[in-house]
Amino acid sequence: MLDLILGKGETTEPPKQLTPREIVEQLDRHIVGQADAKRAVAIAIRNRWRRQQLPEEMRQEVSPKNILMIGPTGVGKTEIARRLAKLTGAPFVKVEATKYTEVGYYGRDVESMVRELVENAIGLVRESERKSVEDEAKQRTEERLLDLLCPQPINFGEDEDAEEAEKRYRRTRDKMRAMLVGGELEQRHVELSIEQKATPVLMGQMGMEHMEVEIQTMFEKIMPKHTSRRDLTVAEARAVLFDQECEAMLDPEKINAAAVNLAENLGIIFIDEIDKVVASDSKSADVSRQGVQRDLLPIVEGTTIQTRYGYVKTDHVLFVAAGAFHRAKPSELMPELQGRFPIRVELTDLTKDDFIRILTEPRSSLTKQYVALMGTEDITITFTEDAVDALASYAYQVNQSTQNIGARRLYTIMERLLEELSFEAPDMKMGNVEVNAAYVTARLKNVADDEDLSKYIL
Repeated sequence: MLDLILGKGETTEPPKQLTPREIVEQLDRHIVGQADAKRAVAIAIRNRWRRQQLPEEMRQEVSPKNILMIGPTGVGKTEIARRLAKLTGAPFVKVEATKYTEVGYYGRDVESMVRELVENAIGLVRESERKSVEDEAKQRTEERLLDLLCPQPINFGEDEDAEEAEKRYRRTRDKMRAMLVGGELEQRHVELSIEQKATPVLMGQMGMEHMEVEIQTMFEKIMPKHTSRRDLTVAEARAVLFDQECEAMLDPEKINAAAVNLAENLGIIFIDEIDKVVASDSKSADVSRQGVQRDLLPIVEGTTIQTRYGYVKTDHVLFVAAGAFHRAKPSELMPELQGRFPIRVELTDLTKDDFIRILTEPRSSLTKQYVALMGTEDITITFTEDAVDALASYAYQVNQSTQNIGARRLYTIMERLLEELSFEAPDMKMGNVEVNAAYVTARLKNVADDEDLSKYIL
């Protein structure tokens, strides 16, 4: 991956060059409906690949077309962005606009979202590089385990032929190697030195996150390290030694440079609840809301943020913002900020048919999840078609009569439906349970009639 990112002076190419149609097809496997939003993000991702094909001079002029998703909670806004990042291998962070405050107020500043993005990119690059060195690391780990299990004598004695002693030691080591590979020594104990680094606790509740980048780096360098010796089994020591060998073979500077490049060119920042930072007419409204928008503006427009891994430009980071906009309108955002989200898509409320599809179509639908969970107790659950229809009806009905929380309502419904079975399953040992419409009605009628659902998970 490092060669892909840093090779020949070129900027990052997407790890997976999917067409818009392929992206939509992949998203359809996990998310029901919302075709307009899927098409918008698919085009945005493909435009990134197109940008990589342009000459360097033109490439720098092409900015990402940021997206504003408008729709109620629980209809798939966050899931679309998260699945998109996973499909493309791009670093991704989801942040809540409401947790930021204007510079000068106590709280997090908006620049921290870029630092989180770089940390995410570091993890992606490190994982990729770690896979590339795993084979050699396993060999090195085996040799270090043999050194612990069969240490070489310091000397072989004055009267003993050194060459013969060396051969005997090699035969012993080869025999030990065969036992190690065969798994015969997994429970044997060895003593291992493990280096640990103290972590400073500074500045009270603010912690390390709010310290200046230079101060963080300085403390990391000067904090003392200490080595402890631990008695571990071979199986436990193998895991520790493997991690040590992998770390020793990685080049931190190269990884950091690649991660910054990856974040700058492929990073996706999803800003949720952006409608909550629209200033209201109330005098008691948070005075920093408008300030958060002003602080967001340069980051979305394109600026340079200092991180512990170097300076990061946000010019080509893709920003996807989302909000329900029940009380505020997109037009009430700062005009300059509105202009940085040229693509707007409206997500629709979920219908009963949507709930039926959500319960049955996705690869990891809720019904499939509960079948798998109960299967661990040797309980076989079967959901009939009329049961799914009834579940969808109740979910839609409750959303209409109370707060509309979209697909999250299904968590409420499914937990209540299977509450008794989940409790009794360990004592049942085994059995077959058919969930039909009558089963659903018997357990959910009171839920649908009771608007106070606060005791159930949302």
